[in-house]
Amino acid sequence: MAPVVAVPVTRLVFSRQAATTLGDVAQSDGRPSTGTAPTDRGPQDACGVFGVWAPGEEVSKLTYFGLYALQHRGQESAGMALSDGERSVVYKDMGLVSQVFDEATLESLHGHVAIGHCRYSTTGSSVWENAQPTFHTARGGGLALGHNGNLINTAELAAMLPAGQRDATTDTEILTGLLANSPEASTEDAAMALLPHVRGAFCLVFMDENTLYAARDPQGVRPFVLGQLESGGWVAASETAALDIVGAAPVREIEPGELVTVDDRGVRSRRFAPAEPKGCLFEYVYLARPDTTIAGRNVNSARVEVGKRLAREHPVDADLVIPVPESGTPAAVGYAEGSGVPFAQGLVKNSYVGRTFIEPSQSLRQLGIRLKLNPLRDVIAGKRLIVVDDSIVRGNTQRSLVTMLREAGAAEVHVRISSPPIMWPCYYGVDFATKSELLAGNLSVPEIRDSIGADSLAFIALDELVAATQVPKNQLCRACFDGEYPIDVDPTLQDKYLLEKSCGGPEKDSLASGAHQ
Repeated sequence: MAPVVAVPVTRLVFSRQAATTLGDVAQSDGRPSTGTAPTDRGPQDACGVFGVWAPGEEVSKLTYFGLYALQHRGQESAGMALSDGERSVVYKDMGLVSQVFDEATLESLHGHVAIGHCRYSTTGSSVWENAQPTFHTARGGGLALGHNGNLINTAELAAMLPAGQRDATTDTEILTGLLANSPEASTEDAAMALLPHVRGAFCLVFMDENTLYAARDPQGVRPFVLGQLESGGWVAASETAALDIVGAAPVREIEPGELVTVDDRGVRSRRFAPAEPKGCLFEYVYLARPDTTIAGRNVNSARVEVGKRLAREHPVDADLVIPVPESGTPAAVGYAEGSGVPFAQGLVKNSYVGRTFIEPSQSLRQLGIRLKLNPLRDVIAGKRLIVVDDSIVRGNTQRSLVTMLREAGAAEVHVRISSPPIMWPCYYGVDFATKSELLAGNLSVPEIRDSIGADSLAFIALDELVAATQVPKNQLCRACFDGEYPIDVDPTLQDKYLLEKSCGGPEKDSLASGAHQ
């Protein structure tokens, strides 16, 4: 079997003529992890994946721009794998897409097929070893894989690996190892044999020297789309926004339970499991870009509609509607339209500070809120404000924000949230993994109002949010809001660091609280 050459720390090169082994590859750049120490947190993530098969195109640059468009889905690490049919290269490192790749690096990366990944860690620590794509030698060639989602049977899958490879620290590494070690004659057949045994949320892009593969879990929890370039090449991506950026026309969604294969013979589709659609409702609330379309519904339009419904459901006497930018802006626009209260930009966002929800360290989140948002005193002083935000997870943003607005002279601060209370952990790829982390999982709405210091607080009703998506309720995963999990899960096995260690709901209450409801 042809092995891998060790080159600079961020780059792994596989060549059929190489003479060293996979064990020679450097495993870390020595940087400290930005993640938290191992705790009993569940394994969640919100990564972005991108794949392209396009002979004659600069696939490294297409992948770079695709990942750039998906940067909001994860900022811990970025990487890509490419092949020209003879040599496979994996280049990855900790940091943002723009920090990992520069023009000179992209010019040096050649091929006709590529996959890319930007990571937010959920299974395994935030270290270089866990950056993606992962790589294994397979069937006389190489296999690289990137994964968006979260698996819920990692221990079971890890046990299927050869004895010498059971020290994997991420679910992605497990999948790559299983595909690489499959007795099947081709990567496509290996995937068809493995995927029916994989449980959880997953959107996979993987490749060998000549072929691009894309697979989506039977529930279709995370968004995944297929597009075509003008040149005839094909693109798979987590969101349609990434297709737009690289000039690919959206063709269709990759179906739940589908494996798509792209090579010089064209595009082939095989179904490895029946489709049981349960798309993540929180994608419409926060995760997806507003210019993305999911299940035929533009995300920005859905968020504006939620704001209108929120205004009708929970009106309040006030002078201004202000958003918490950027994710709260569409709903704030809708709230202003629905209520007749003027809209204003009352907060300035520092775009160079990462998303406070996506960063894994709690201390970084708390510091990041102050760095990220600053009130416009001339706009808000003396005003009764309606502050529209997308969600309350841990309450850090809202608590700091209400304090800042009062310090800036706001007469009243009424908080309106364009999602229902998040009361239950997510095991399918979003970073709220234990009930103890969730403010609404432990406090009533009046208690949350008091905790964040608002004059009033109200959340959109679940049915109103669902209606705004225009997707049938039974085709959405709403587990974080109502506790109904579409894929059975054992919470005791959902520990973010499980692989590393091993090498009844609250009472119902009103969704509004305060003097003005």
